[in-house]
Amino acid sequence: MLADADRPRIREQAVALRPMVEQHVEVVDLIDNFVATELETDNIDFAMVLGGDGSMLRAAHLLGYEQLPILGVNLGRLGFLADLQPEQLPEVLPRVAAGEYRVISHLMFECEVLRNGKVIERALGLNEASVLAGPPFEILEIQLYVDAELVTTYSCDGLIVSSPVGSTAHNLSAGGPILRKDLQAFVISPINPHTLTNRPVVDSAERVYELRVPNPLEGTALVVDGKILCQPTAEDRIRITRSEAQFQLIEFSGYGYYRTLREKLGWGGRLKLDE
Repeated sequence: MLADADRPRIREQAVALRPMVEQHVEVVDLIDNFVATELETDNIDFAMVLGGDGSMLRAAHLLGYEQLPILGVNLGRLGFLADLQPEQLPEVLPRVAAGEYRVISHLMFECEVLRNGKVIERALGLNEASVLAGPPFEILEIQLYVDAELVTTYSCDGLIVSSPVGSTAHNLSAGGPILRKDLQAFVISPINPHTLTNRPVVDSAERVYELRVPNPLEGTALVVDGKILCQPTAEDRIRITRSEAQFQLIEFSGYGYYRTLREKLGWGGRLKLDE
């Protein structure tokens, strides 16, 4: 079981739920900080993450290249990844114990920063890699290359390269499209592009994506899954490729992808008019 100790309410709920969970499955440990230096996964069948999508993201980073199937229990807000509610556990856990579930593998990516032909920074990501303008908050030029071919130069406040899992995060807020989580593709979404003809682009995850910032601002930053990886220079190339690691999510019949979108995004199908 993985929970966020920095949020006392979540830790208290995790402790309270543990006896009920142990009625159905064996709990090896309760890790409550997401910063364990070494996590032994040999005798673990799956990880249960208690929290929100941020907790799911931290769990994926903790597991690194030793990903386990993850069962997400939403103790946060929206919960696109952690979409089960605590009250559903008595129904779901017997199905987990009986093996009545499926594991869906999702794309993860490698983000590397190359300077003079050498990799100076590297990160494993699940949601997105973003170049953000930062102070003094002027228009930033960002070049996009796909398989070494120049696509365009964006004039914008930033650029997001998102996985399908991350398409409902920063990309969605920036007006980008929602990609089904099991697609093998990336979406490139400019933030506030100065040219209205610049629109989000979706392309295969088999390609190599590179970003260059010819004239970075003082506060320009490369951010991977919400954490600053570095401040790119004009000489740097930011390379994004699919990773061998795959995020593994436990799903059940009756708890489908479109049901999650419908409930989380309020896709009711009808407008409610004031009477």
